Amino acid sequence: MSFGDDAGGKGAIIDEKVTLKEGRRASDMPAGIRVWQRLLNRPVQYVFDLVVLALAFVIAYNLRFEFEITEVELHKMLAQLPLVVLIQFGALNLFGIYAFVWRYIGMAELRPFLKAAWWSFLPIVLMRLGLPDDFGQWRVPLSITLMGTILAFGGVLGLRVLRRAMFERFEKERHARGAGGGAARPVLLVGAGRAGVLAAREIQARGDMGIDIRGFVDDDQEKQGSVIQGVRVLGMTRELPRLVADLGIDHVVISIAQTARKDLRRIIDICEAIPVRARIIPGLYELIDGTVEISRIRDVEIEDLLGRDPVNLDEASLAEFLEGKTVMVTGAGGSIGSELCCQVSRFGAGRVLMVERAEFALFDADRTTRVCCPETEIVPLVADICDEGRMRALFETYRPAVVFHAAAHKHVPLMEDNAGEAVKNNILGTRLLAELAGEFAVETFVQISTDKAVRPTSIMGASKRAAELVAQDLNHGYDTHYISVRFGNVLGSAGSVVPIFRKQIEEGGPVTVTHPDMVRYFMTIPEASQLVVQAGAIGEGGEIFILDMGEPVRIVDMAKDMITLCGLKPYEDIDIEFTGMRPGEKLFEELETVGETIAKTRHPKILIGTISSYGRADVERAIRRFRELSSIGDEAELRRFFNELLPEARVKEG
Repeated sequence: MSFGDDAGGKGAIIDEKVTLKEGRRASDMPAGIRVWQRLLNRPVQYVFDLVVLALAFVIAYNLRFEFEITEVELHKMLAQLPLVVLIQFGALNLFGIYAFVWRYIGMAELRPFLKAAWWSFLPIVLMRLGLPDDFGQWRVPLSITLMGTILAFGGVLGLRVLRRAMFERFEKERHARGAGGGAARPVLLVGAGRAGVLAAREIQARGDMGIDIRGFVDDDQEKQGSVIQGVRVLGMTRELPRLVADLGIDHVVISIAQTARKDLRRIIDICEAIPVRARIIPGLYELIDGTVEISRIRDVEIEDLLGRDPVNLDEASLAEFLEGKTVMVTGAGGSIGSELCCQVSRFGAGRVLMVERAEFALFDADRTTRVCCPETEIVPLVADICDEGRMRALFETYRPAVVFHAAAHKHVPLMEDNAGEAVKNNILGTRLLAELAGEFAVETFVQISTDKAVRPTSIMGASKRAAELVAQDLNHGYDTHYISVRFGNVLGSAGSVVPIFRKQIEEGGPVTVTHPDMVRYFMTIPEASQLVVQAGAIGEGGEIFILDMGEPVRIVDMAKDMITLCGLKPYEDIDIEFTGMRPGEKLFEELETVGETIAKTRHPKILIGTISSYGRADVERAIRRFRELSSIGDEAELRRFFNELLPEARVKEG
């Protein structure tokens, strides 16, 4: 059911199809609403508006003559009425009034109304001033024209406001019935900006959220005491303890669409000290993607505290880089790979080849990508990057223009016990894929690297550093632009610390941390993926790009935050245990190594590391040695060879 006109120009279709689409049945509605609904189709709307326009003109005439119209003036009114109504009705159509969906009426819809009023007023005035006395019956008095215009357009606008009010009332009653009518919990909204207003509007329009907004809290001095969307701004964030106590607040909702992480942390700390539960509305990227509604209030999560400001991208260069092209993404079932598929689709890729050897991971990523990017051709391909025959067939069939290589073995302790497999996948698989990219004239090959490749102490890190050397070496042998992009941990990726901690907390603890001084860099999956795509667009070949990871985070502090955000107390409700560092781990990660010079690029969050590449003969010799050692499973010799090949490496031997 829709209480607005059809924006597609086919009439305000209020029928069973629309009702089903929005999840409502006509039988759910009161009888009065159903009658009103039937009166909202386009032809009847025309009749309503024509009646309002005619009545407005008649009332204006009566006001002008104080309801004592002479017979002569009555004849003039009846003669002028059709012309005036025709002009006003034509202006309504000319300025697209009937294309608006009136349940979403706002300031943007008022401007066309004002234009229609002005352009209907003007010709009637010109007729009054320009026509000779012989055409007196067509010369509408100026006072009547002014009053009639105000009454006419005020009336048709009021009719639509009434429709919206009735719609919102019905929606609220329907939601309240569905929610069972329980007592609403008193809350404060922190942030009286645009996002706060949107949240307040939607909460008030619904009855199923069980929320009673008692007021806004905002640190803008000019907003203090003002009323926004019927809700008063009661004070600043420093006054939260008093307001929570005085108003009996159940929880606080942070309704700031874009807030600095330090400000979010400050608000959370205030709420914890009161104590009162803090919740948050979705972030802007979730709203834009359409994955949530503004009123889908949720608990504050660690991603909110550790995430960074939205990435500003050079969308023109990205469109030029990807638009209409076939893009291959390896490791497409992983966290970064699947997000890369969405990002390249967003920037206009014509076809996305999702290469993944894990069947279920590919199935899940394929389904997700089709939902977020329905206009892009998605091709899921089960394949192992180490299978030369299969990969060559894919390149021959699809001829990708850009390759994002995200397939890798990445788990540090696991690869310590499987060094040969790390070499096969991370080095030899990369070499095979990169050579095929050059052979089939791929424009750009972007390899996902890691901060663990810097002064590596693990097999995983050393194998990724060797993969960087492979990409640099091939950049001299083909026209393809070979690029590597280094970054640290991504929040929420498979096997990362955040989902592990979350599961441990759900199970009642303890939360296990390897070392009290362990620190790591973090960024969100969307941010990392967007910057990888941006790096591919600005790369010229041979570079190792380094993403700005911000400040490192102590893992034990993250564990404490996650426990606290669940409404529990560290070391009381949930214990934290230190288990000792695992094989291959470092206390802290680095983003550049000795001998590298770090320079800025035209993007503030992408740096470039200028690193001397190895000679082609040295790389070829290393590849042959890696192939030999991995095939015979001599892991001890593999470890020794890593330290020999990479002077900065500190891989444990033996």
